[in-house]
Amino acid sequence: MAGATITVTDADFEEKVLKSDKPVLVDFWAAWCGPCRQIAPSLEAIAGEHDEIIVAKLNIDENPATAAKYGVMSIPTLNVYQGGEVAKTIVGAKPKAAIERDLEGFIAAK
Repeated sequence: MAGATITVTDADFEEKVLKSDKPVLVDFWAAWCGPCRQIAPSLEAIAGEHDEIIVAKLNIDENPATAAKYGVMSIPTLNVYQGGEVAKTIVGAKPKAAIERDLEGFIAAK
């Protein structure tokens, strides 16, 4: 069983996400965002079930520079970073199964 989600900030984004040797799913979220709260349990579950991907959360209100750099206009936005680049973008709240389908190629089928 893998660990739960990690928190990333503007300050440590490069170190924790861009330089990671595993794909990193970054959830761009904010405390006031209802759909963000809705998908949080699904992301925690994915983090716990798949150790081949790191699931990170970045609060856009506290870390606006990273969100702006990657053109995050609506939340929740989930970006998968691999090799320092955005490999996949998923926008909007979805059920866990749909998120897992979107992550095919990054996570092993269960």
